[in-house]
Amino acid sequence: MEDDNGGMKMEIIQNSILNPPSDERIIKIENYSHVKFPTAFIEFIKKSNGGIPVTNKFILSQNECVVERFLCILDNPKESELGDYDISVVLTQLDERLTDNGELIGDELIPFGALFGGDFVCLDYTVSQEPTICIWYHEESEELAPVIEKIADNINEFFEMLSE
Repeated sequence: MEDDNGGMKMEIIQNSILNPPSDERIIKIENYSHVKFPTAFIEFIKKSNGGIPVTNKFILSQNECVVERFLCILDNPKESELGDYDISVVLTQLDERLTDNGELIGDELIPFGALFGGDFVCLDYTVSQEPTICIWYHEESEELAPVIEKIADNINEFFEMLSE
């Protein structure tokens, strides 16, 4: 289904979407993480901030994965009931389980989707400044030993994988 999310095939439950994040807040997270978000991701987060997808399933290695909710960017996460789904809060909680480099300044994996079972869909900057999309596996990952699996070359390709 074509929608206004930058041409992506995806449907979001409209009443689940928070107000769009400010440009300043997006830049603050980019600066904190030492990354530049792809334009398609910025367009997505502005239109679907914290949204619950209807087209929420994809197949990976013959397993069905379910996106429960997309993460959000909030101006004041502590003041929101959805603060635990704020990207900066998730980054802080997972901290060194998202990298294998204890000396790293910034972030290589940026979670943006919560999967059923506690794993996350992430922007993966480990190889390039143009992120691929991966799953970060919470049960297998340890401090300075993240376990990830690539699922798409870019965010638009990931959204194309989603179905009901």
